[in-house]
Amino acid sequence: MRPGLLKLCLCSVLCLSLGANAAASKKRRAWITIGDVAFQKVRPQVPDAVPIASRQVRAVGVSEKVHAVVVDEGRIAAVAGAIHQHLGQCGGFMVHASEAEARAALALRRGAVALPAYGIDQRQVVEPILASMQDKPIEATILALSAFTNRYYTSPSGVEAANWLLSAWREIAAGREDISVGLVTHKSYPQPSVTLTIAGTDLADEKVVVGAHLDSILNFRMSDTARAPGADDDASGVASMTEALRALVASGYRPRRTIQLFAYAAEEVGLRGSQEIARQFKAAGQKVAGVLQLDMTNYKGAASDIYLITDYTSSEQNAFIAQLAASYLPELTVGYDRCGYGCSDHASLDAQGYPVSMPFEASMARDNPAIHTARDTYENSGGQAAHALKFARLAAAYLVELSGG
Repeated sequence: MRPGLLKLCLCSVLCLSLGANAAASKKRRAWITIGDVAFQKVRPQVPDAVPIASRQVRAVGVSEKVHAVVVDEGRIAAVAGAIHQHLGQCGGFMVHASEAEARAALALRRGAVALPAYGIDQRQVVEPILASMQDKPIEATILALSAFTNRYYTSPSGVEAANWLLSAWREIAAGREDISVGLVTHKSYPQPSVTLTIAGTDLADEKVVVGAHLDSILNFRMSDTARAPGADDDASGVASMTEALRALVASGYRPRRTIQLFAYAAEEVGLRGSQEIARQFKAAGQKVAGVLQLDMTNYKGAASDIYLITDYTSSEQNAFIAQLAASYLPELTVGYDRCGYGCSDHASLDAQGYPVSMPFEASMARDNPAIHTARDTYENSGGQAAHALKFARLAAAYLVELSGG
């Protein structure tokens, strides 16, 4: 080959290589929004996380600085790990599809939320349902979901877990023409969210939503084949929700408002599944009477039985849930705590203006120390599902009173 031609070829190869590297670098870029407390813990471990905008968020129960940050896509797991390691909590940030979307999330102003008329007037329906609920089905669901190698949002076993839950919910719904079960696929990753809908009778255009997240993760060194059982985080929430569903269906209950359950994909990496669903709700003009999030329900680490999260939630709906507990579960004690920006999937729906609540298993300072590790097993939650049953009963009471009243 002539020297000039060789130089031209080498130059072309170099240019193509640089172009491919630039494209790959651009493809790996991710935009997140994150609270200041979490960001200060993340930054030493993920120094390439760069803030591009910030604002002070002030609302009922909230006063905190939130940042829009650009970071390498491959460092998202490290962001999640740093938050858990230093703050002992899940979530703490939200991943967005573009810089514009992240900046828009900072600018979002929550308007006045349309609230339903809260009341407790379905006692004859609720009490027999609660009496029929058991801890053994909850145990079975936790054990089945935590038996998967992991439920990571990119892993084959994460998809298998979604398909297993789809089959389990279809079995519960068999014979009910008003119940549909399906998957919500997400373009950016293989794990789908799982959803079940019970059609309402005369208020079918309004929804009552209960959710829990399906995926699991390790603090560090997460991979498609790493062992991340996620028994408490959040197989327990999925199991509590599933037992509430089983009891409602077994009773023959038919709601006035439509009930929709979600097992969200990809919560641990920036609330991705729930954000997509929440944005779809908003774009469609969907009316949502209320949202309940069950994220970790089976580890009793603190004095009270149930802790209601007060930031980025609806104070009015929280008061309603406390009333439900006092009326139907008077033996339980209710405490209150905060969990910070984007701590679980309820934040996705709160960001779109829907009334949300998250009852939690313990105070944030005393939640399950094994989460995000291979030690998050059923045995390390005490080998029992009695605590998760409390949340299942609370969810069932919430669903009946809000969908039937």
